[in-house]
Amino acid sequence: MAPTRTRRLAPGGSIDAHRHDDHQIVYAGRGVLTVTTDTGSWVAPGTRAIWVPAGVVHAHRAYGELDLHLVGLPVTENPLGLDAPTVLAVSPLLRELLIAYTRAEDDGESPERARLRAVLLDRLRTSDAQQPLHLPTPTAPQLRDLCAILQADPGDGRTLAELGRQVGAGDRTLSRLFRSDLGMTFPQWRTQLRLHHALILLTERTPVTAVAHQCGWSSASAFIEVFRRAFGHTPGSHPAG
Repeated sequence: MAPTRTRRLAPGGSIDAHRHDDHQIVYAGRGVLTVTTDTGSWVAPGTRAIWVPAGVVHAHRAYGELDLHLVGLPVTENPLGLDAPTVLAVSPLLRELLIAYTRAEDDGESPERARLRAVLLDRLRTSDAQQPLHLPTPTAPQLRDLCAILQADPGDGRTLAELGRQVGAGDRTLSRLFRSDLGMTFPQWRTQLRLHHALILLTERTPVTAVAHQCGWSSASAFIEVFRRAFGHTPGSHPAG
């Protein structure tokens, strides 16, 4: 049974790979959370939650002090019809519902708790499930090598052709592999990687200008605009851990 509760994780804390027979909503009320499966990783700051379908083996990692709010739902309840891990937008109301529902003592089927749960599910049905916060894991050997280079240094600004020379593949071949293996273009994947890394650096209280430089943006203003489009707020207003 997927638990419904609140759990606190210290910076760098983790929960090893596991699975549930039920669906689970995972929300970080504080800090930044990553959920990793064998197909990729999903990142969630305080404006996002992660839907983990029943049966999916997944692990958690905390960046900053993490308040982890977990909501278990039976397999018969899937408000958005999702069959893969997905990042969900969390409105201010949904945030308060997730916190209240996971912090309240589980007193069974009390009328008050049933009403809270019904409103939570209703808000989930209207949540945007198309947030660009998924970093898929490559399976093609050449892509694995290339992606490992950039994961070690997200600020690496080399072109696909330049990186291809290091891994022994042409840029056209690599472009096709990004689309067929990862379902996105190379620029899209690199932007996702940089946003993931930026969230972690911001949680560690790294200044915005330094984050932009370390993640490979040409200027702080360019970084701020990309970040705002992805997360709905500027990096300067992102809560630190």
